Amino acid sequence: MENNLFTPLRLGDYTLKNRVVMAPLTRMRANPSDLAPTDLNVEYYRQRSSAGLIVTEASQISPLGMGYPLTPGIYSPAQVAGWKKVTDAVHAEEGNIFIQLWHVGRVSHSSLHPEEGLPVAPSAVAAPGMTFTASFEQVPFETPRAITVDEIKQTIQDYRKAAENAKAAGFDGVELHAANGYLLHEFMHETSNQRTDEYGGSVENKARLVFEVLDELVDVLGAGKVGIRLSPFVYPYGEYDPESYEVYQYIIEKLNDYQLAYAHLVRYRQGEIEHVAEKEAALWKAFNGTIITADGFTPESGEEYVASGKADAIAYGRHFIANPDLPKRIRLKAELNPYDRDTFYGGAEKGYTDYPFLETQKA
Repeated sequence: MENNLFTPLRLGDYTLKNRVVMAPLTRMRANPSDLAPTDLNVEYYRQRSSAGLIVTEASQISPLGMGYPLTPGIYSPAQVAGWKKVTDAVHAEEGNIFIQLWHVGRVSHSSLHPEEGLPVAPSAVAAPGMTFTASFEQVPFETPRAITVDEIKQTIQDYRKAAENAKAAGFDGVELHAANGYLLHEFMHETSNQRTDEYGGSVENKARLVFEVLDELVDVLGAGKVGIRLSPFVYPYGEYDPESYEVYQYIIEKLNDYQLAYAHLVRYRQGEIEHVAEKEAALWKAFNGTIITADGFTPESGEEYVASGKADAIAYGRHFIANPDLPKRIRLKAELNPYDRDTFYGGAEKGYTDYPFLETQKA
């Protein structure tokens, strides 16, 4: 019987060869001088081209959008040129690749963008916990400054320019990162958004920025080349807000009008809010389009999730780090390479491009 992960999938303007998606994975290995992808990054993505879809690591749309050392951008000519080498390599292997567009908001540090100063956020509320400086030192989060309406409008245009750059770099599409505690996510939650203008207060206002950005991305690329990532029940960086469910109901229902390529939905983690399974099922059901889902899937649980109709494709993260040929291993039910957490972030080839392929392992 055919594994459900290996039936073709229509996703926006494309037909994927399988339903094994490479999740966006921050690896912090961009060129230190210009934050452009390097030849090492090219090889990393080329190795994983057997995925039905690669979603790149989150890539900042502007200097102020950066939140961690050595993450790549998509706002300069050098970055576009670096990414073009990546997309060319993936396409040479008959792969599909979207870039994830990112602005971290308050999850940042001024040392990462000294010319721009403090991070920005919906409101001047610091995230709890620690973050990294440009020199990889761990320090408490700074209190961000509240982004002005004029700056919001400029940020929307930064997203548009990033989409234009993604098109120039040869990407098949873009994924809007509106999850995991970063800027767009921050606008959705009362804990980080205490505004009283048109971007705060009501459900519609909290969701406004997401749709203003989506309008620009769709205008540049077309809806069939745009996806969105949401994490309705995952609350990193102090975003816990059980009252946000109505915001996500509104967002999901309105997304149906856009006919995007997909929604990439991070599934719930047990124990964060009451009745979470029922609420998640209701949200998933309310979305009429293609669903990619992520968070801790095994090959077996991923197949079961697709077979049950809960999602159309599964995004794998840690397993794709350690298994460049993950789809083949899943199809053959082969043993997976274990991943090394110590090499997830920063560094060079070790833990990045040196994981063995199945053929290499057997040789």
